[in-house]
Amino acid sequence: MTVESPEKLAEALETVGYLADDGIATAGFLAVALGRPLFCEGEPGTGKTSLALGLAEALGIPLIRLQCHEGIDAAQALYEWDFPRQLLHLRALEAAGDGGLDVEAAEQSLYTERFLLSRPLLKALQTAPCVLLVDEIDRADDEFEAFLLQLLDENAVTIPEFGEVRAEHPPLVVLTSNRTREVHDALKRRCLYHWLEHPDLGREIEILRRKIPNLGEALAAQVATAVHRLRAMELLKPPGVAESLDWAQALLALGMSELDAATAARTLGSVLKYSEDLDRVRAKLDKLLA
Repeated sequence: MTVESPEKLAEALETVGYLADDGIATAGFLAVALGRPLFCEGEPGTGKTSLALGLAEALGIPLIRLQCHEGIDAAQALYEWDFPRQLLHLRALEAAGDGGLDVEAAEQSLYTERFLLSRPLLKALQTAPCVLLVDEIDRADDEFEAFLLQLLDENAVTIPEFGEVRAEHPPLVVLTSNRTREVHDALKRRCLYHWLEHPDLGREIEILRRKIPNLGEALAAQVATAVHRLRAMELLKPPGVAESLDWAQALLALGMSELDAATAARTLGSVLKYSEDLDRVRAKLDKLLA
């Protein structure tokens, strides 16, 4: 897993449909070259998750994703034992031994890889080289953050009944955060950091044309320009690139080749997700499309 330069990485990402600016390409290159986790923060829809997907595809390695949520714990992220299969195994041993059972041998046979259910973090250690995406780490709690910190430091974990699992090649770790809360400095210090902005107008038009090949240049420019104006408004949820793509696809599905006020009003639900935002924008549609 080698990359010669940020420019080469940007080219590789472009071939898989991710258009990286200089900052993103440099951050990704350094994460690969230095073997350091990459911590990506930014507003929703700026391409943080897509960057991890693009890195995996561009580098030709598997992607393993851990979606964080409130209350996530080590068992959900690391491993569990397959208790139903262990119970069936015990019954099979009893039947084969006519009711007699060597307790010590039976116990040893229960805690083998056969019955180990690998969750994303353990699977990343077993699969590496790979890209490990820890998505929305800001939604997890402090205890899980501390657990993750230790795993990233050691690239290994000890399972009491099984033994140590250590990655032969540390995974390329990408952590994302929407900054709903501050992540602890101890975790950030171990990572390279990059703040992702929404793409500029030219790059967003290019993204739309690349992702939707049958989208005309004029309509792509109209959609991208309108979305940039929406982001400048005081909205509860400014649209990201995903919403730009949704809007463009909705317009194509309606057979539109240009964006007018009437069609924009009918399709705003593709790009805005709060009724307050819809009301605010409908009152300013003329300025939006001017």
